[in-house]
Amino acid sequence: MSQTITAPETGRLPFAARGPLSEAVLRHLTRPQEGGTAELGELALQAATRTPDIIRDDDVQLALFALYASSYGSIDAFDADLEWDPAIIAARRTLEERFERDLRAAVPMPELPEATADAVSRSLFALAAADSGPSVSRYLAKKATLEQAREFFMQRSVYTLREADPHSWAIPRLHGRAKAALVEIQADEYGGGQADRVHSAIFAATMRGAGLDDTYGAYIDDVPAITLATHNMMSMFGLNRRLVGAIVGHLAAFEMTSSIPNRMYGDGLRRLGFGEDVTDYFDEHVEADAVHEQIASRDLAGALAEDRPDLLPDIMFGAAACLAGDGWMGAHLLEAWTTGVSSLRKADARG
Repeated sequence: MSQTITAPETGRLPFAARGPLSEAVLRHLTRPQEGGTAELGELALQAATRTPDIIRDDDVQLALFALYASSYGSIDAFDADLEWDPAIIAARRTLEERFERDLRAAVPMPELPEATADAVSRSLFALAAADSGPSVSRYLAKKATLEQAREFFMQRSVYTLREADPHSWAIPRLHGRAKAALVEIQADEYGGGQADRVHSAIFAATMRGAGLDDTYGAYIDDVPAITLATHNMMSMFGLNRRLVGAIVGHLAAFEMTSSIPNRMYGDGLRRLGFGEDVTDYFDEHVEADAVHEQIASRDLAGALAEDRPDLLPDIMFGAAACLAGDGWMGAHLLEAWTTGVSSLRKADARG
């Protein structure tokens, strides 16, 4: 079994490798003198070529998560000097090429509207309304147990303790109306100047209120590849300038499918006896995202399509990918919970 790798100066990584590729990536990011540059590239190529399902491949998705975490600065053990290391970037590009290709093959592409703000907004709302993915929020509101709610927080922590960061990569890549709209949304996500109202900080309080560890990465060992993949998809869209349309479309769909589910999450958590320290995050998003969905669909995605019609296909792909990823994640959670098993990785799989 793979073991957690320890960096000599920055401390212990909060998670373990899941195979030869992620082990090599973690070693390179913490102890590069012990890893071979050629070996890292070869392992990335082998993994990308051989895996039958990169979206659900534990080794690949953890490797991608770590590679992106190096740029976010979210894992203290990763050496900041290695963010732009050529071997790291080469491995990431190899994995991204297969990941993006498989995402585009797996995500049904919606019909393209006219490249006008009105038409794009209407099309995005129609796409969200037609989504028939499994409803985790409905299950949590009516049926979830206390333990399942805690699992839900652990699964959500991979993104939500870094909430808004993947989409913020798009700010310097946009101009004019779209840039202004994204900054307006993100300003709310980051608390409007109030540190205690930053959404990731509010979710950290939710974790603490539920008796969970709010340290970023504390539950990486526990979550399956599909959880990592939904976060990695956002990171890939955000960090690659050529995919700016996809990250804009992703954010639009993300905001447009948030308000009602968050109301249901809050209701379900109150049903389970949680107090305001836990429900505050979800209650905050009921009102905020009802406003954001209008800005994101028309002023952000619609304006970008008007100004850059060449990005329209990726805007719609990003929105569809957001809905698809949520559906895959929801299906995993509900399949586990409705059959009476945990949605988390089994102890023997965690090494």
